[in-house]
Amino acid sequence: MASFTSLRGIVEEKLNEVVNSQKTLTELDVLKLIEAAEKSVSGFSRKTNRAKRLLVEKMIHSLGGKVGTKLETERLANEEKNEGLCPHFARPFRENQVDLSYQARLDNSGEHSKRRKFSEKNKLNSNNFTKNLFIEYPKKKFEDFGGIELIQDTLRELIEWPLRQPELYLRLGVEPPKGVLIHGPSGCGKTLLAQVLAGEYGVPLVRVSAPEIIGGLSGESEERLRLLFEESKQLAPCILFIDEVDAISSKRESASKDMERRIVAQFLSCMDTLSLAEFSISPVIILGATSRPDTLDPSLRRAGRFDRELELGAPNERGREEILRSLCRNLSVDSQIDYSYISRRTAGYVGADLASLITAAATAAVSRFQKESSLTDDSSMTDSFVPIPESKLESILIKPEDFEVALGKTQPSALREGFTTVPDTSWNDIGSLENIREELEMSVLEPIHHPERFEALGLNRPAGVLLYGPPGCGKTLLAKAIARESGANFISIKGPELLNKYVGESERAVRRVFQRGRASAPCIIFFDELDALAPRRGGFSSLDSESFGGSSGASERVVNQLLTELDGVEARSQVFVIAATNRPDMIDPAMLRPGRLDKLLFVPLPDKYGRKAILETLTRKMPLADDVSLESIAFHAQTEGFSGADLSALVREAATESLRSTVIEETFLQVKVEHFEKALKKIRPSVSSHDSKMYFQMQGSFSQCS
Repeated sequence: MASFTSLRGIVEEKLNEVVNSQKTLTELDVLKLIEAAEKSVSGFSRKTNRAKRLLVEKMIHSLGGKVGTKLETERLANEEKNEGLCPHFARPFRENQVDLSYQARLDNSGEHSKRRKFSEKNKLNSNNFTKNLFIEYPKKKFEDFGGIELIQDTLRELIEWPLRQPELYLRLGVEPPKGVLIHGPSGCGKTLLAQVLAGEYGVPLVRVSAPEIIGGLSGESEERLRLLFEESKQLAPCILFIDEVDAISSKRESASKDMERRIVAQFLSCMDTLSLAEFSISPVIILGATSRPDTLDPSLRRAGRFDRELELGAPNERGREEILRSLCRNLSVDSQIDYSYISRRTAGYVGADLASLITAAATAAVSRFQKESSLTDDSSMTDSFVPIPESKLESILIKPEDFEVALGKTQPSALREGFTTVPDTSWNDIGSLENIREELEMSVLEPIHHPERFEALGLNRPAGVLLYGPPGCGKTLLAKAIARESGANFISIKGPELLNKYVGESERAVRRVFQRGRASAPCIIFFDELDALAPRRGGFSSLDSESFGGSSGASERVVNQLLTELDGVEARSQVFVIAATNRPDMIDPAMLRPGRLDKLLFVPLPDKYGRKAILETLTRKMPLADDVSLESIAFHAQTEGFSGADLSALVREAATESLRSTVIEETFLQVKVEHFEKALKKIRPSVSSHDSKMYFQMQGSFSQCS
């Protein structure tokens, strides 16, 4: 394999010998460089003449030099020699005579010139496409990519060995991996991974965006694809990185134009041209990046093309900590920064979000430095362009309080991918329900925080939890608290929002939810109002038809898709499902069997001690008068049958009565006993005694079933 480091040294040495200030090399200099590279760079002589020249020219441009004509080089040299004299007196006139090209001599030939100009205008300008290719030699290494240790063995198998030892595969007679499809949400590091791989393995990176390949004329896109692959073979060994590959490889059966089908067919043909014998001499690894892998043509994802798929999901807490340490490695940060604390606060953040968070923290540090300087100095630093002394610059650091400011301003991009920010609700915000809390901790928190203990017992599949009970008892609040305590990614789904009037769209939405969950594991998926999404099959449902008689089976297909995702062929490792409903009797019985939602937890109406704990939690930040006794309110006969939502309404109504009874100018506000007495006259329990008995009977039937 050619050593590009030694080639760089040869070009640097030649550029240092050049006298002119613009570092312009002549054609003769380029030929000498090629000859020197053939002698000292291993494997360089096996390349074609065009590939040798292209490599040398790219290296010259990367070092700040350029290749010019002989006349241009002589003019630059004479201008420096004459020290500002007029070039017309410094050189004979005959040296300025330039031989006109064929096109210039034909300008006076009438119709023939017009026909030639027309043909040149409509000719495919493919040469410009290859000249404008973005070929880089990245300097990034593995330490610049946080969390790469988890996939380093896979990268070595898919990319390093085929690039560095292709003869091993030729000896065994097997096809090496040629293409890797990298997919994941936006900002997870797909482009950075390609740069890191090229920099770590010391090979050039040919980076092209898929929309750049599409041309305006018929056949231009296909020719650009062929030229792209030919150019990559000339640069081999190299990595060809195609960003947003779904733009040129969408499914052919759903394509609206013949051009799209031709581009996909040409792409498949170009990938098939990388034969085993050719790959052993000129290894080219193709990396395709997309955030929508489902839209790719199925034939592109078979063996021999994109052999393997690498999924970069939202990082977990440990991954976020490693990314933060990698991003802050070369920054001026305070040594007291707790990266583990920041990683816990940034659930759902991807690499780009963490980089944005650090930028916001740096901006907060600059703002803090400006405020401190304006207080200590007489004149503001922004009034003039006076440079800041080095002694002051050394004192500016990104501190923990700057990250606190940045956390309030930065929004994770996972919100646009369907995730939900982890709620601020904690266990301290929930009164009573201690027994349900213990069950949830054992079912969800322990498998996330200590998975090795469950694996030691052979418990690999996470349990699903169904919270059922009267409305307003805190089922959604419990799910929010468990998401906050776990620190895992959180996806909140309201049952009806997945339903779609078009056939197949509801099932696709269910699949997409679980795909996002598996990509960002550990992840908690919370289905609120599950009875709207998974009703009993076999009976009439208003979801199934527009009229009062026909049935299209839409809800049954959604239930089938949910059952498949919960307990199907694909493993649901580290994806925890929590569901909440007021009507468990309306849910399909197959959803409640062991292996799916097997943990059924009844959330009852609070008793008098539970009501007291809830009132203490609700009035924690409320100024209460000395005569207010929360115990007497909780034990009062009128609050019998109150749910948590009813008690919250009671406290809010008492605070409103306090505002009504005080003057606007008065600043000291308190909630007194008479305010609670007035509120009790207005608030009634939302769950009737008949409904309460029905829920307790339901609890007995479901406990027998489970």
